[in-house]
Amino acid sequence: MSASPSPESTSGNTTELPKLPHGFEWLKLVASHYTGALDENGEQHYNRVLSERQREASCKRCEKYRDWNLKYSPTVIFMREQIERIGGQVGREHIICDHCDEYKAGGFNPSLGVLLCQNHVANRLHLEDTLAHELIHAYDEMKFHVDWTNLKHHACSEIRASNLSGECRMTNEIFRRGQLKVTRQHQECVRRRAVLSVMGNPNCKDEETAKKAVAQVWDSCFNDTRPFDEIYR
Repeated sequence: MSASPSPESTSGNTTELPKLPHGFEWLKLVASHYTGALDENGEQHYNRVLSERQREASCKRCEKYRDWNLKYSPTVIFMREQIERIGGQVGREHIICDHCDEYKAGGFNPSLGVLLCQNHVANRLHLEDTLAHELIHAYDEMKFHVDWTNLKHHACSEIRASNLSGECRMTNEIFRRGQLKVTRQHQECVRRRAVLSVMGNPNCKDEETAKKAVAQVWDSCFNDTRPFDEIYR
């Protein structure tokens, strides 16, 4: 929940960034790098351009996955419809892809919308789970008027988001995270991820505080599957 899309600078003294080399210009730079023809400044330029090209490519991939899920994912479509039913809206323009320094797949900010971390989203299914998770936060914000500074409120929404989004399905636990437990795997995943998220709240002083907040609301929030009739994914 703590991640927020960064607002663009409103300063009037903006400097236009140079265009990235493409085509033969880029191939020439790559060849110079691999043949050792670049000096120190040339290597710095190569690494800077490579980083920007990778960021550009990951942004395009993230946006492609986002747009596919907005059009075809049953969970994402359902959640957006439910948000509209209670008077809210999360449009394409409220869901942005950006580079994240923190190791997380996404975030939700009540004022700004949903952030998808383009450098940490592994594939289209991973983005679907992440987007579903953040849309559940958006639903909770509009339905229950969550106080995100209140650790129990935050914990409840994190429990619901991990429980209902699909990110704790057994295949994810085994293949993405290496968790091989079978009994109570789903509950343990939800609890673990909720604690980690609450630990990121500025009002949470340590792991024990996060665990306590999650434990205090566990039963009611884990069993609250709204707007689903049951755990769908």
